[in-house]
Amino acid sequence: MLPPTYRSAWLTFAQICAVVVLVLAAALAVDRLWFGLLPPATPTTPRLPLSSPPALPHTGYAQAAERAMPAIVSLHTSHPRSKTSGVSGLGSGVILSPNGYILTNFHVIEAADAVRVTLPDGRNFSARLVGSDPDTDLAVLRINANGLPALEFAPENSLRVGDIVLAIGNPFNIGQTVTFGIVSALQRKHLGLTTYENFIQTDAAINPGNSGGALVDTAGRLVGINSAIFSRSGGNQGIGFAVPISMARQVMEAIITQGEVTRGWIGVEIGDLTPEGAENLGLKEANGPLITGVLRGGPAERAGIQPGDLVLSVNQQNIENAEHLMTQISILKPGRPATIQVLRQQNRLQLTLRVEKRPRPVTPSESPATR
Repeated sequence: MLPPTYRSAWLTFAQICAVVVLVLAAALAVDRLWFGLLPPATPTTPRLPLSSPPALPHTGYAQAAERAMPAIVSLHTSHPRSKTSGVSGLGSGVILSPNGYILTNFHVIEAADAVRVTLPDGRNFSARLVGSDPDTDLAVLRINANGLPALEFAPENSLRVGDIVLAIGNPFNIGQTVTFGIVSALQRKHLGLTTYENFIQTDAAINPGNSGGALVDTAGRLVGINSAIFSRSGGNQGIGFAVPISMARQVMEAIITQGEVTRGWIGVEIGDLTPEGAENLGLKEANGPLITGVLRGGPAERAGIQPGDLVLSVNQQNIENAEHLMTQISILKPGRPATIQVLRQQNRLQLTLRVEKRPRPVTPSESPATR
């Protein structure tokens, strides 16, 4: 056993060591807290950065519509019936140049004594008729304005059956409207709507008031001029027709530069040869256009062409059918000679005539008597 003196010294030493240990532990805890070595006493929930939901991609054809709509105008026409009364008409048009040229249908402005143009921004203008072409049911107007939004032409032959198209116009005068559908068919002919037919068929809704409006592709470029609907009730039946830009552009440029569209004319009535007609002529096959009538005193009669002649070629260009013959005659230059080869009673004859200018038909719906 330790003497009392040593025992007292040991207790004092133990107490001092305990105090030192406590002091060092406290100092170390404070140090770690100050320098981030210990976590805070109360844990907190980590704060995540806020983020908005991802933007959804544009769907539909809004961009095409927005690109085209500023160039589609509404047309209001007045047609005098008498000195004291009149009747108004409605249609649409397409701005195709910043300086005011507008393309529309001839039947929209036919016989009108005044045409008012309303732009999508609300401005109104009085329009002047530059020229028209009843044979394709097209007309060109002009308003006194500059810096207008002009619609771009789509490349020719870019349209295919099954492509999506938008029809833009002012149906029933309710305001500018966009409908969509597909191209149902191309090169529709023999509809009895115009003399020269090459229509785009679409199921995009086209109603009264849409005539003269735009048919555009999904890039907002012009592919056709909406012209007619197939309907028993007067409303849309899912079958509409538009003049393709290949034809519309040629007509517009001719009207702007020349004031009219000039086509060749020889004074004949034509039809496709039927099997019965081929049998009567002693032919094995019913191919080619048949001359069914000749205008007295016209270029064809003077050249010796007769009813019953089967046309084989025009200026050495083989002719396939009546429609092809119409086209070839139309591109002949008035005042110039042309050679036409016909088959008559098993004999081939080469005849030369002088082409004349095609007379203007009275209305677009009236089929001309001669070509």
